Amino acid sequence: MRSPVLPLTWHLARSSGRRGLQSQLLAAGAAAVGSFLLLVMIAAALGAGARADHTTWRAPDAVPAQRATAVQVTTATYARDEPVTVVNLAQLAGRERTPAPPGLPAFPKPGEVYVSPALAVLLHELPAGQLADRFPKAGSYGTIGAAGLASPDELVAVVGRAPSDPAVAVSAGEQNYYDEGLTERALISGFSGARTSLFTRTDQGTVLLGVVLLVMPVVVLASAAGRLGAARREQRLAALRLAGATPRQILAMTAVEAAAVGAVGALAGALAYTALLPALAELPYGVGAWYTGRLWVGLPWLAAVVAAVTALITLSAVTMLRQVATSPLGVAQQADPRRTRAIRLVLFVAVLAYIWLTTGDSGQLKTRQLIALLVLFYGAFWLFGPWVVDRLGRIVGRRAKRPATLLAARRLSDDPRGAWRTVSGLVLAGFVAGFFSVSTLSIDGTSHHGQVAVITANAADARHAATEARTLLDRAGVTATVAVSNEDAFDSLLGGVDGVIAQVSGGRAAMDTAATALTPLGAGRYPVTQEYVSAQDDTVTARVATVSTATLVLSFLVAAASAGLTAAANVLDRRRVYGLLRLSGTPLKVLDRARIRETVIPLVVLAGGTTAMGAFGAMQVNKAAGTTVNTSGGVQLVICLAVGALAMLAAITGSRPLLRKVTSGPAQTAD
Repeated sequence: MRSPVLPLTWHLARSSGRRGLQSQLLAAGAAAVGSFLLLVMIAAALGAGARADHTTWRAPDAVPAQRATAVQVTTATYARDEPVTVVNLAQLAGRERTPAPPGLPAFPKPGEVYVSPALAVLLHELPAGQLADRFPKAGSYGTIGAAGLASPDELVAVVGRAPSDPAVAVSAGEQNYYDEGLTERALISGFSGARTSLFTRTDQGTVLLGVVLLVMPVVVLASAAGRLGAARREQRLAALRLAGATPRQILAMTAVEAAAVGAVGALAGALAYTALLPALAELPYGVGAWYTGRLWVGLPWLAAVVAAVTALITLSAVTMLRQVATSPLGVAQQADPRRTRAIRLVLFVAVLAYIWLTTGDSGQLKTRQLIALLVLFYGAFWLFGPWVVDRLGRIVGRRAKRPATLLAARRLSDDPRGAWRTVSGLVLAGFVAGFFSVSTLSIDGTSHHGQVAVITANAADARHAATEARTLLDRAGVTATVAVSNEDAFDSLLGGVDGVIAQVSGGRAAMDTAATALTPLGAGRYPVTQEYVSAQDDTVTARVATVSTATLVLSFLVAAASAGLTAAANVLDRRRVYGLLRLSGTPLKVLDRARIRETVIPLVVLAGGTTAMGAFGAMQVNKAAGTTVNTSGGVQLVICLAVGALAMLAAITGSRPLLRKVTSGPAQTAD
């Protein structure tokens, strides 16, 4: 016998009317946004790893001298305060030809210079005395292809040298405390390696941190889509259950309808992601914009996200109907308030205790362990939230003095899970705001901006180089004070290393001109500036700042969208209740105020709690990293919470016309 599930589901969907279509469109829209954001987050995480892999050739594995075919010295110099990675390569005489580096047509000959497209533009824009004169004179520059670059905006130069050139000599590779990851010398036979560039090394880790913090609000949004029209669906299916439909048929009809709506929305989100890839690739992160192909997640990931969003929406819709399957009469009469149990509080306290004990020595935890604990915290708070909302509703209901407050309290205690879903996005976003506002790293250290330094082999060479430095700077038209650094000058830019330090007067152009003018004194090494010395710390803090800003903005936007979506769905679901209240004489303003207070009451309590927990977690991370607390982040935190709360209230207020419309003819609102 043919199953009646599909025909009956199609019939009910068609006969649900305009309001039923509205709920389905809202659900599909939420699914589209959810799948789009998930794909963007996956693309950012995978893309950050992929572009870091394209920098490993700059620090290839060293080989024994008898097997080496070339010498490579990778270093960095700065122009316009931006890092320029310079790879010096020299083919050893009498050895096999070394293969071409990635992105180059052949191994560079002495005197040949290959530059990235972005560096070629910069060389054209700047006077030769500010950058081009740091490289060997070349009739024309070759171009480094995408295979050798992390980003189309990356500044990279590959310079061919003779084996006797000072740039690839042993002295060029001598390291100081600030050189790690910036200047390295190696004997090589190819370009295979596992060490990524300093400027891309932390990209994927910081992106993953942002993804973990953002994924829960996105999941909340997708889950909300599965619960749109839940009250209407419950009433309709409860009637079918009383008419003889089996629990399996009820659940199957719900699953088919939710899966169809979720799949359409998720596919729309996937198509939007695919169409917007070129625009997404223009968003800067780290070393710059992206190559479009590296943000493409591939068909397996695309299908997995569409399936996951569809499954999440379907599961969310089906779990709402357990009561219909077991007690259809109670659902039809709306006789069973959705109470919560105190076991939620016990589990929440247990999880917090476990996290506290586990993170007691957070410096010993790996990144994956910290991410797992963060996911566990999110899950615990998701379980705990409805219990708090239920208790708040009961407490406020006992003390309510105004009709709107009493109505809000009754809704909180009658359906705490529904009220929690409305505010959960911003509550979890509060944790993100608290964490990132305080965790912005502030590395202690001495700043020596305005100084350009040249490292020398010893103190005698430093004194001789100081005289030459004054001549070169004067010839270049740079006003500077030149001093000698030695092993006693630990508070200088060179930190006790022998060399010459020039205090340059003027702006960025004067600094670039001084660095170029002093390049011949470096015995193969470029002059260093404060940006070079603090590159490791600055790279980490810059990535954290970028990810924190993006995560804060997206989390609040998703939270506001989720709240607005849920508020609109609640109006549609409760139109019968609102209509009866209007018939009894309740003013529309009172109903609207009750909706607002139903959101504000749990929001103040729960968002305040998660924000405090996020700030505390950030302080623990800062403590483990040995950094100072970002005290100025308190202002940022207040601004974030204020803007987020206003955005959520605006989203909820946006459904006011819908409330007016569904109550305009109260006599016809009964189902």
